[in-house]
Order: sequence, then C-alpha cells, then structure tokens
Amino acid sequence: MGSGYRGDTGSWPKNGEIDVLENVNGRSQLSATLHCGTAPGGNCNEYNGMTSGLASCTGCLTDFHTYSAVIDRTTTDEQIRWYLDGRQVWQVSESQVGVSTWNAAVHHGFYLAFDLAIGGSFPDAVCGCTSPGADTSSGGTLALDKVTVSTSTGTVPAPMTDPAVPSGHSTVKVTGSQGNWALTVNGAPYQVKGITWGPANSTAEAHIRELKAMGVNTLRTWGTDAGSKPLLDTAAAHGLKVVNGFWLNQGADYVKDTAYMDSTLDQIKQWVTTYKDHPGVLMWDVGNEVVLTTQDHTYDGSTVEQERVAYAKYVERVTQAIHAIDPDHPVTSTDAWTGAWAYYKSYTPSLDLLAVNSYGSVCNVRNDWVSGGYTKPYIITESGESGEWEVPNDANGVPTEPTDVQKRDAYLSNWACITGHQGVALGATVFHYGTENDFGGVWYNTVPAGWRRLSFYSVAKDYGGNAGGNTPPVITDMTLSNTASVPAGSTFDITAKATDPDGDLIRYQLLYCAKYAGGGTGFNQVDFTQTGDGRFTATAPKALGVYKVYVYAYDGHGNVGIETRSFRVVAPQVQGTDVALGKPTTASSYQATGDGAPYPASNATDGKWTTRWATDWSDPQWIRVDLGQVTAIKHIQLGWESAYGKAYRVETSNDDSTWTTVWSTSTGSGGVDDFDVTASGRYVRVEITQRGTAYGDSLYEFGVYA
Repeated sequence: MGSGYRGDTGSWPKNGEIDVLENVNGRSQLSATLHCGTAPGGNCNEYNGMTSGLASCTGCLTDFHTYSAVIDRTTTDEQIRWYLDGRQVWQVSESQVGVSTWNAAVHHGFYLAFDLAIGGSFPDAVCGCTSPGADTSSGGTLALDKVTVSTSTGTVPAPMTDPAVPSGHSTVKVTGSQGNWALTVNGAPYQVKGITWGPANSTAEAHIRELKAMGVNTLRTWGTDAGSKPLLDTAAAHGLKVVNGFWLNQGADYVKDTAYMDSTLDQIKQWVTTYKDHPGVLMWDVGNEVVLTTQDHTYDGSTVEQERVAYAKYVERVTQAIHAIDPDHPVTSTDAWTGAWAYYKSYTPSLDLLAVNSYGSVCNVRNDWVSGGYTKPYIITESGESGEWEVPNDANGVPTEPTDVQKRDAYLSNWACITGHQGVALGATVFHYGTENDFGGVWYNTVPAGWRRLSFYSVAKDYGGNAGGNTPPVITDMTLSNTASVPAGSTFDITAKATDPDGDLIRYQLLYCAKYAGGGTGFNQVDFTQTGDGRFTATAPKALGVYKVYVYAYDGHGNVGIETRSFRVVAPQVQGTDVALGKPTTASSYQATGDGAPYPASNATDGKWTTRWATDWSDPQWIRVDLGQVTAIKHIQLGWESAYGKAYRVETSNDDSTWTTVWSTSTGSGGVDDFDVTASGRYVRVEITQRGTAYGDSLYEFGVYA
C-alpha cells in the first residue's frame, strides 16, 4: 500500500496499491493488480484497477508458493511485474497509466499489509452473490513462511515525460483527380492508419503511447463536444490526429423534425468553431449508419426512401455549414452500406470524401465504388473480423464467432484490400480500441480490459508499428463434452489447449455470457476445476437457455487468447413420475394482462417449459397443486423464470388446512431448483415470502415426483 494511505485514506487509489490476491472465494486462482489514479474510472480503470484478472493458480489452495512484485525503474518506461514461483503472471508499465498517475502511485515508499479477508465487492462479483453468506465462517488462519523486501541500485535512466501540445493550425486537403487522390496534411501525404477510439477521452494519456507503438496515426470518434479536448490535446502532443464525429440520431425524422435538425446543426457549428484550429483535427465525420438503419424505424407519413433522401440533403446542409466555418478540414459522412453512397452522390455533393463501415465484406467495397460510378475517394471508418450479422449460426442458433486466429487474419487481409485500391481508398480507422470485456468487447475489441489480442498485433503489422515481440497464447480445438443438452447445475467438460509462442506460463479463466438466455451482454464467473493443461470441468448455470462459455489464456505479459463456444442448458431429468402434471393448480395471484399474458397457475403444471405462471409484483405469493389423493413424495423440481423466489418454503397438507414444511431456503438464486424430500400429502404448496427481483415470481414448471 502506498505510504500516503497512512493517515489519509482518502488518498486511495492515487497513492497506489500493489495487490496479490489468491484463492478468492476458495477458488484456486490468482490475480495481480495495480490500483492508481482516480476512482471510479480514471487512467487505471478503477475500481477494477490495472489487473491481470483472476486466473488459474494450480495448487495455491493447498501449498505454499512464492508471490513476488518487482518495481523496475531501470528503464524510462518503468514497470511493475508480478511473479508466481519465479514465472511472470502480470505487468503494468508507466506508459499504460500516464506519467503523472504513475509518479503519484509508485514514486514513494510502500508498506505491507497481509489480510485474510471476508466479504466485499470483489468476492461478490466473483460469486455473483452477497458475501459473507450463511456458509462463510471466520476463524481461518493466514500462514506466511517468509517475507523478503530488497532493493538494488543502478544507473537511473531519463524519466518519461509528456510532450507539449503543439500550437498552430493544420491544413488537411483531399488532393488529386479521379482515381488518383491523396490526403495531405500541411502539404505532406497522409495515409489514414487509424482505429476507432473507445476509452474515456480524459484517459487518453494512459493509451496514447500504446496506440503510437501500434503505428496508429488517427483516432475516430462518434461525437464531438466539450469533452473532446483532452483527446485532441493528447493526440496532437504525440503526433496523432482525430476524425471528429458528429452523432446524428438514427430514427430521427429528417423529413419533418426541423427543430431537431436546426438545434443539432447549431451544436455542430459550435464545436467546429471551437476546434477548427486545433492541431489534432484531421477531418469531420457527420453521422453514422443513418441511411441503412432508416429501414429499422417507422415514420409519420413518410417512406423510408423519403427519409433517406431527406437525411442526405440534411448532411449536405451540415457539410456546407462546416465548410463555411472551417475550409481547411475535409468533411465526410459514414454509413454501414455502400448503397448509401448513391444518396450522397445525388444529394450531398459538398462532401469531400465518402466513408463506410464494412467488416467481412470490406474487400467488396472497391467493386461497389467502381460499379457505382463514384467520383470521390473514400475511407473505411470501421472494419475488422466478420460481424454477428455476417456469420452462420451454430447448432444452438448462435452466431459463430470467428476464432482468434480468424480475427487476426481478417485485419491483415482487410488492410490489404483497402490499400490495394490505390488513389481512391485513403486509409481506414479499423474497429476497435475498446476496453470493454463483455460479449461485444470480446468479439470486436483489440484490448478488452486492457489485454492485447492477436488482432492488436495484426493492426500493428498493418501500420508498420512496433508493439513488441511477445504475442498472445493461441487456443486451438476448443471443444465441449455437451453442447446440446447440459442439465442445469450439472457439470460438463471443456477442452481448450493453448500454446504460447514465447514459452510463457499460461494461466486460464472461464466466463459465461447469458445474452442468448435472456440475460445481458456482461460476463459471469464460472465455477470450474482445472483438470489438466487446457482441460476443465465446469458447472452449468441453473437457469435454462443458450449460453456462451469463454476460455481466456493469459501469458503474464499483458496478452490474452480467447475462444468461445455455445451450449444449451436444459431441465435436469428426474427419476419417477411427476404426479402434479395436469392436476388442478391455484395461486395467490396471476398476471392477467401484459405481453404474453395471461400467465395462470395451471401453466406451471402443464409439463411445458415454454409456458409459465407469473404473479403480481408483491410479497408474499403462493402456488398450490391438488394431487387428488395423499401421495408419497420424494423430489421437487422448480423451474424459475428470471423473476424468481429468493425466500420460500415447500409445504404439504392432507386437508388444505394444516401444512407441514418439508423444505425451505432464504438464499434462492433462480434457475432450476432440484431437491429431494421425504414427505406425503394431497396438497403441495410453494409459499414465497421474498422475491428475488423487483418483479413478481414466475415458474415455468412446478414438478412433484413420486
């Protein structure tokens, strides 16, 4: 912990915290983290910090191991490295957080803190629960064999410094004639070697050196406002430029909504006036994918075609206004479809160049340009691996995500097609320099959570950068033992052997995504056991539906390989007869109106996992089935929808008056609850005393087995 934290707890995380966390929630895993900067967010992505993420630590639950952190100040780009038994598991460099943030976090003394901790936001995120729980007990022992602190001396290198923001106006022009165009900056040729920008503008100093090392000279944004200045300043200081976007609402009525168009134009004019003399400006980009997405909306009295024409005319109006304020920077407009160019050709003649977002079909753009008879050059404003809309579905109906290797190769082949259209294609801003680590982040980002992918190094190769020679592990032949019918809460096997081209130690992590099971695009930790190198036994989610499982392979040098497959979770089969099937079922309430309603109690005993009972949004609730006669019961299966009961009890009765509790919980988590009971009765009731969500309670199936 940074020494300044003593006596001033408000200095966290600015004063730095260098963490080693092992065996979180009893998992044989390890994470290494530098906390620094400001929270939340900031240059160090707080509250997560600059972290390796949890990854496998074989034997860490049972044996002593040597955990080390080294602060290396022997190079200008200082570095902290973490080791497990002498093998590197993580690193953070000064250039990744910025000079001032690093100096505040590292250039001072530290003190050591050893904790055997219980509860907190970090373990909560790992378990998807609130800790400590009922099964958590204190009284554990923290055992340390040896602690060593050492220093060495040597030649002090020149410190890293931030260059000044240059002054002076730049002039950017599209020069040349049909088929022989070029982009120039202050008279010098300029090929756009760019990438779309994802992090907060205020954190630009934490990323700009990495981008420059990739060979990137241009960043593209989708919006320009008061918050754009930090990015423009940092880019200009390091010799990069920015394609400044202006967002135009997709679905706006460009035929009739004059108030929206007028106010938006006024804002655009304001920010062009503000930044037109900034040396970081390369060009202005008006709108994003509006022409194509017009088909996804309905309009009052106008057709899609009329809206597209009206939009193109509005872009012309905006373009003329920008030119009147700033004649020294080109204007373009981006769409997701080269068919949009026909509208610009007819109705937006003042554009200086065309632009399009194109992924798996980017190599067709040249032919589209030729066949369209266009008379202006273009840039590609997004490109990369094939998108969800371009790939076939797998057996579970999920788009087949390209492998890491396929993504790597796509960036190389796409750039070859772009540069092959010489004199017309003036470069690209490929997609995406983003740090989100979720469904879309893994599909498209070159640096999810700051970890470098194979695609990161492809972009560096395309642009002639020098991003370092240590590259990510490569996962091959990822397989699941069951993809079609994994019983809820059961285990299945995953194999995803990785090799590292540099011989680095590979550590693994597994994550689930419930996007196709009615959840969001975020990730959840997997309860798994590593059974060998690249071999795992994982516990399936309790809730039914199609999931994706992701295997991460970390090399300890900031790189990661990621592969993913889908699998379907189904209800576990129960031995015996469901004696509740089709029997009279009543409830405290049911949802009679709304989307898909009614949801009567009888839906829970119809044997169909496509129908459900749903209650009013209040506590308590109950559902009761009449078995017709006193029956011996050995098992209950409750299949919850996403609105589930957190606290409930199962009761039986012979007379519908006197009830006996046979099972109860206060920590229900939804999905499929399966449990054995030893009971008998004619009536079986689930009494729900607390909902697990803000909604009501909802059951697909209420199975009672004899």
